[in-house]
Amino acid sequence: MKAIKEHKGRVFPLNRANVDTDQIIPKQFLKRIERTGFGQFLFYNWRFDEDGKERPDFPLNDLKYKGTSILVAGENFGCGSSREHAPWALLDYGFQVIIAPSFADIFYNNALKNGIILIKMEEAQVNEWMEKAEEGDLELHVHLEKQEITDGEGNTVAFDIPAYHKEKLIHGWDDIALTLQLEDKIKQYEETMQV
Repeated sequence: MKAIKEHKGRVFPLNRANVDTDQIIPKQFLKRIERTGFGQFLFYNWRFDEDGKERPDFPLNDLKYKGTSILVAGENFGCGSSREHAPWALLDYGFQVIIAPSFADIFYNNALKNGIILIKMEEAQVNEWMEKAEEGDLELHVHLEKQEITDGEGNTVAFDIPAYHKEKLIHGWDDIALTLQLEDKIKQYEETMQV
């Protein structure tokens, strides 16, 4: 997992609540065995019609949102089934940060384990950023160590994140990397058990 201490990027507003994991990555695209390549199928049923052509009415297909890396969404983002493919698709597409009033629990943990910064933010602030992103080009600077988000006008908003997840993101530690930090103690235990 890549270490991430801060991220500056343009915002894509997804003004929808209860976005479930099947909407994030539909089930028919879960056949891959790698963690990569899922980004092309992100929000597939919203982005494309039955013939695979881009839907002009879905905002992510608008050129002004190409290259956005911060997703601002409605409440209960990531609800539904517990597929880890959803964070893989978001990350593979290029989203590094997701800001919403609330997240489904399993999605929240899966996304953090895969290196996406998830920020729970008051709905009024989320709505303000959505409106600004819909009207024009909104860029946010997320500083994980300071737990602050700054907009292009210099306005700063604080956010909370569990210390455990914060440390893992800052250092780029996945669960295996955390375990390997105890490698000496594991070897010592194995040697003791061989007696």
